[in-house]
Amino acid sequence: MQAKSFSIQRRIVTLALALLLTAAVVLIVFIRDYAERASDRAFDRLLAASALTIAGAVQVEDDTVIVELPFASFGMFSGQDRVFYAVEDPSGRAVTGYEDLSANLPEMNSAGPVFVDTSYRGELVRVASVGRLTSSGSDTDWVTIHVAETQNEREALSAEILGNAIVPVVALTLLGIALVWFGIGRMFAPLYQLERELRARAPDDLSPLDVPVPVEVSHLVSALNAFMGRLRSAMDRVTGLVAEAAHEVRTPLASLRAQAEVAMDEQDPEALRRRVGRIHQGAIQASQLVSQLLMEATISHRLENQETDTTAFGAVVEDVRQRLDPDQARRLVVNLTEAVAAAPIRGDRVALREMVRNVVDNALVYSEGPVEIGGGIGDGMMTMAVSDRGPGIADAEKPLVLERFKRGAASGTKVGSGLGLSIVKRVAEAHRGALRLGDRPGGGLVVEIDLPLVGRTRQVEQLRKALGSLSALVLCLLLISPRDAQAASSTYPAPDGSTGTVLTIVGTTDTPLFADFVTGFQAVRPDVTVEYDEQDSLPMYESFLSGTMAPPDLLISSAADLQIKLANDGYAMAYDSPWLGGLPDWAHWRNEVFGFTFEPAVIIYNPDRISAEEVPRTHLTLAEMLETQSERFRGAIATYDIAESGVGYLLASQDQLISSNFWRLAAAFGRVDAQFSGSSPAILNGVADGSLALGYNVLGSYAFARKAAGANIEIVVPDDYVLVLTRAMLIPREAPYPELGRAFVDFALSPVGQAIAAGPTALGSVVTGARGDWTSEAIAARGRGVIQPIPLGPALLVSLDQQRRKRFLDSWGEIVSPKP
Repeated sequence: MQAKSFSIQRRIVTLALALLLTAAVVLIVFIRDYAERASDRAFDRLLAASALTIAGAVQVEDDTVIVELPFASFGMFSGQDRVFYAVEDPSGRAVTGYEDLSANLPEMNSAGPVFVDTSYRGELVRVASVGRLTSSGSDTDWVTIHVAETQNEREALSAEILGNAIVPVVALTLLGIALVWFGIGRMFAPLYQLERELRARAPDDLSPLDVPVPVEVSHLVSALNAFMGRLRSAMDRVTGLVAEAAHEVRTPLASLRAQAEVAMDEQDPEALRRRVGRIHQGAIQASQLVSQLLMEATISHRLENQETDTTAFGAVVEDVRQRLDPDQARRLVVNLTEAVAAAPIRGDRVALREMVRNVVDNALVYSEGPVEIGGGIGDGMMTMAVSDRGPGIADAEKPLVLERFKRGAASGTKVGSGLGLSIVKRVAEAHRGALRLGDRPGGGLVVEIDLPLVGRTRQVEQLRKALGSLSALVLCLLLISPRDAQAASSTYPAPDGSTGTVLTIVGTTDTPLFADFVTGFQAVRPDVTVEYDEQDSLPMYESFLSGTMAPPDLLISSAADLQIKLANDGYAMAYDSPWLGGLPDWAHWRNEVFGFTFEPAVIIYNPDRISAEEVPRTHLTLAEMLETQSERFRGAIATYDIAESGVGYLLASQDQLISSNFWRLAAAFGRVDAQFSGSSPAILNGVADGSLALGYNVLGSYAFARKAAGANIEIVVPDDYVLVLTRAMLIPREAPYPELGRAFVDFALSPVGQAIAAGPTALGSVVTGARGDWTSEAIAARGRGVIQPIPLGPALLVSLDQQRRKRFLDSWGEIVSPKP
């Protein structure tokens, strides 16, 4: 039964109207939710900014928390909402503000901010709570700041956003309905014009349609034109085949008819036998001609449709051998090497088989001895050679026999159609090959066919790249002097001997420590060669920004603030590592900067110069010891040169934020003429050999590893607070091989990489649950102070402000190196 017709136009209109109305309802619901969330985000930021402004004014004087409420802390609020605030000291006593506000709110033991909705004085309020870590005497604890605001303005802003958004949604919905109603009819106009064009055509007119139509309908017109083109080609091919068959088959059929008529009147049995023999010979010739014509048509069709597959050349030859008569198959001698037999050829398998079969059939028909098939490979091409001991082909006839229905004079009375070599030539050229006819030494014919191997272009490109890399390597070897060669990057060859994949890393970690990570990474990726360039943090940062450093695949630094600055300025590439979920929130930022170690800033000392009983275990007692024993420790105390060391400046700026005793300790450094160094290893060397008595803010990872190696040092994890930093990795946007950088990030954050950090390197594993002696849990347990990680985030950018940094360094210089 014929399917019932329907109106596409009516269906489209109905569906479009339903979709528009549904979309309008969904959009209104979404806008309502978005308005509430946007309002909350905006006012939450104001609350947090107010609380943080108050926190910045918190000071400790004589173990008493004082705060002078800044004017700006409430100046950012506007509207009719009521605002409440409260500041609590570490014991929970109200310092200022509304004492009853914090009755149902928890005290803070982190920086925050933390947001909560609660009821206060009969109204629903939104509270932002932040913590301020302060140090007084030998104690370090948290001051809590609460700022609350009623939610009337939030609701008003949400309603305003929703109301302003609904009006255009309704207007656009009505406009959309009108456009659908009036536009659908015009959309079908090109189809009506196309219908008129096709109806007006003659039955044999298969020329392409030339009707101006919209882009959307042009695909339909292109499909129709392509279909008519294929139909015209098929009709031309059928017409040609019929014409050729009629022309070529007419003669043998006429001969068969004449021979049969004569045979019918023949009375002599011997003569009749001869007549039947001629009839049989003519039938064979006609059958072969028809078979060749049909095969040519089949091959033409397959080549036109570009039916391709990859097959081994030896399989094609074996297929031809199996299709021969047993007597003929015994005459065929295949001399193909293993490489030639396995050579991959891409093309139509049937066409390739018929190409080889025609060459072999000709050789078997026109010769009496064995027919040999050989081959070779060179320059991305495979050459097949079929040799026989037949009469051969004269040089003048060689171009002619490649044409259709042309045969050489030496063919004699052999049955043939004159199509075999023309088919061979066509198939070879269709596969981007070539056909050659040559004379065989000693007599006979050699037919050679060249066919391209699969992957020729790729192999040539790989060779070109390899030659380019080799040239660059030779140039580098010629330009680098012997002394420069010793200072070049450390190279770790790929364990499997590969040379084509190189991961370039620039970092601040000592090369012997980082070698463990490289070894572990290469166990996972044995095909990768790693080049590691060790530099100091600040020179590395400046070199990267100035462009004097070639962009590496990975940049690793212990100066996390400099890494955040690079990422914030757009130099880092984002990557969603599958191991990112195991990282603490403070150890990554924007999926661009990744921390992979847990390294506390510790105090180290030489036990021969300072006894365990008198060693300072807090920042305050260190300052007091240096103030009271200045002459004893003059020139024997060391810390970072914060003007030269990126990690030293980071630790000092964080010390200044947390500790109210920071500048007192800085003054004590100046009193004893402290030594300043650009790296932890230099300070460790001085303390270990006794030329220094004590080192301050040394990275615990280096200290733990050096002590484990037998150095004469002792380590103090401060009892008041402990700054913890993490080495930060980022993948530069201009990295030549970012996929290798991503692979190393994954490895460093994986359980295997974290086990290396928690192992002999003593860099500390930042992911909880790692295996080893130096996990974050084990390191935190070595001291009694508050563990204060330095979080990766935009807050680190504050200390990098040029004016702020200059003022900080000027103040530091005046205090620790006073001028007469």
